[in-house]
Amino acid sequence: MLTVEQVMASQKANIETLVGLTSKAFEGVEKMVELNLTASKAALAEIGDHAKAVLSVKDAQELLTLQSGLIQPLAEKTAAYSRHLYDIASGSSAEFGKAFEEQATDAQRKFMGLVDTAAKNAPAGSETAVAVMKSAVAAANNALESVQKAVKQATEVAESNFNTVAANAVNATKTASKKR
Repeated sequence: MLTVEQVMASQKANIETLVGLTSKAFEGVEKMVELNLTASKAALAEIGDHAKAVLSVKDAQELLTLQSGLIQPLAEKTAAYSRHLYDIASGSSAEFGKAFEEQATDAQRKFMGLVDTAAKNAPAGSETAVAVMKSAVAAANNALESVQKAVKQATEVAESNFNTVAANAVNATKTASKKR
């Protein structure tokens, strides 16, 4: 049976976890806002510089060269921005995943403690029911671990795919810029 102190300790730990996760969520939002502000300032400065360069063009060939020279850096900056944004999002997601795993592990440990205590205090002849209960808990734990592994693998595949797509987009832009 749970004591009042155990319930209070559990609630305190849950509140601390919630506060920590909320703080991490706000950190992620702050990083995204900072990234967007920095990117916007840089884009405005580049637009101004480009507009000045366009106004100083003397012929159509120089304009085409200027415009084609803009495409490659723009693709690279877009890829870098996307990568940074992805890093912020995946970092926040990793924090939430870690907290979930810790909470799930702690809950499993506590539940197994309750099952063990119940088994010790079970009346004679209930060994089969206790064994079935322990087997069910073990199966649930294995299923949860399998899901956690699958999520990690899916995340790794998604990150690999993101990196490949970003690299291919930049390379395609380089190739297209060279052909002009």
